[in-house]
Amino acid sequence: MTQRMWGGRFDVAPSGLLRALNDSFSFDVALLAEDVEGSVAWARALGDAGVLAAGEVETIVQAAGEVLAAPLAPESDAEDVHSYVEAALRERIGPLAGKLHTGRSRNDQVATDLKLWLKKACAEAAALVGDLARTLARRALEEHATPMPGYTHSKRAEPVTFGHWCLAYVEMLRRDLSRLDDAVERGDECPLGSAALSGTPVPVDRAALASSLGFARATANSLDGVSDRDFAAEYLFCASMLLSHLSRLAEDLIFFTSDEAGYAELPDTLATGSSRMPQKKNPDVLELVRGHAARAVGELTGFLALLKGLPLAYDKDLQLDKEPLFRTRATLALVLPALAALLAGLKLDRERMLAAASHDLLLATELADALAGQGVPFREAHEIVGAGMRAGTPMRELAAQQGLTLDLEAILAKKGAKGGTSPARVKEAAEAAIVAFGGFGGREE
Repeated sequence: MTQRMWGGRFDVAPSGLLRALNDSFSFDVALLAEDVEGSVAWARALGDAGVLAAGEVETIVQAAGEVLAAPLAPESDAEDVHSYVEAALRERIGPLAGKLHTGRSRNDQVATDLKLWLKKACAEAAALVGDLARTLARRALEEHATPMPGYTHSKRAEPVTFGHWCLAYVEMLRRDLSRLDDAVERGDECPLGSAALSGTPVPVDRAALASSLGFARATANSLDGVSDRDFAAEYLFCASMLLSHLSRLAEDLIFFTSDEAGYAELPDTLATGSSRMPQKKNPDVLELVRGHAARAVGELTGFLALLKGLPLAYDKDLQLDKEPLFRTRATLALVLPALAALLAGLKLDRERMLAAASHDLLLATELADALAGQGVPFREAHEIVGAGMRAGTPMRELAAQQGLTLDLEAILAKKGAKGGTSPARVKEAAEAAIVAFGGFGGREE
C-alpha cells in the first residue's frame, strides 16, 4: 500500500470505508499534468531559495518529466494525484522526493493545479466558441439576403433575413468569450507558496514563481489563496450561460427543421431516425444540447451551494469541486463542434422561408410605418391596420387603398440602421464578424 502523506500521527491504517469516501485519485488524476508542472516550478523555487542544491533540482525535474511521460500504474492505490506523483518520484529518486514537499501543502498544490487546469479549460472553450461563431458568421454572409419570418412570443412578427438570425447568436457568443476572458483575468493568480493556510516558511520569490507558471501575479493572502474557488465558479457560470445560449439556438433550429415550419433540413450525419416510424428525422443533437444546458445550470447551482458555508481556510468539501468542472469541460468539447458542424451542413428551403416571410401577418407593421411616413400619427396608423385585419382585408389590398405598395425586398432594405436586418447591413456585419473570429481560415471543421 502507498504510504499516506499524513500517516505519522496515526497508529493504524485508514479504514476501507474512509478510503472509499476520502480518496480522489480516480478523478483528480485529470490534474496530473498540472501537478507535475507545479511541482517542477516549486523545485526550481526551492533551488533559488537555497533549500535544494542545483543537482537536486535537476534530478527532481528530470524525474517529474518521467512520471508525466510514463503510463499510469494500473495497480496504484494512491490517495490523490499529489500522493501519486510523490510516490512515483520516490520510486525514481528515493528520499529526495520528500524534500519537494518542503514549505508546500496539498492545499496550495491543489489550488494551483486547479487554476492551471482552468486556464487551459477556458482557452479550449474560447477556441471552440470562436469556431462556432465563425461558422455562424459564414452562414450569415451566405444568407445575408435570405428572407425568413422573425418571431416574438413564438408568433410571426416582422421579416428578417436568415443571416440576421445567425448574427444574433454571434453576438451572444461574443459576450460568452468576453466572460471567459474576464474569468481568466480575475483567476490569473498563483496560490503556490500559501502552504496549508499561513504561507510558506521558505523564502521563495512568489512573484517569480507565479511568472514561471504563466500566472500574472501571486495571490495576496494565504488564507484566501488555498480556499478561493471563484475561478472555478466563474468557469461554471460562463459555461452555463454559454450553454443557455446554445440551448436557445437549438430550440430555434428544432422549430425551423420541424415539419410545420420546414425552413431547413438537418444534415443526415447529425440527425437520427426512429426504430418504429421510417419517416422520422430527429433533432437529437439539438435536444441533447438543451439537456446539457439544464445540467450545466445544476452543476453551477450545486457548486455555489458547496462553497456558501465554508469557513476559512481549506475544507475537505472542496475535494468535490473538480468533477463538475471535468464534466462541464467534456460537455463543451462535444457540444460546440457538433453544433458548428450541424450549422455548416444545414440545408435551407429558401422558397418556403420566402413564402413565410411574405405572409400577410408580417406586413402589418410595415404598413403602419408607411402610413406614419405619410404623416398619419403612428397610433392612428396602428388602429387603421388593426381595423383592416379585423375586417379580414389583406394587407396588400389595404395598402393599395391607401395608395401604398408593400414589397418584401424594400421592407428589408429599409432596416438599414446599425444592427438592422437590411441585407446590406447584414453583409457588412457578417464580414466584420468573420474577420473578428479569424477570417475564412481558422481551424478545420
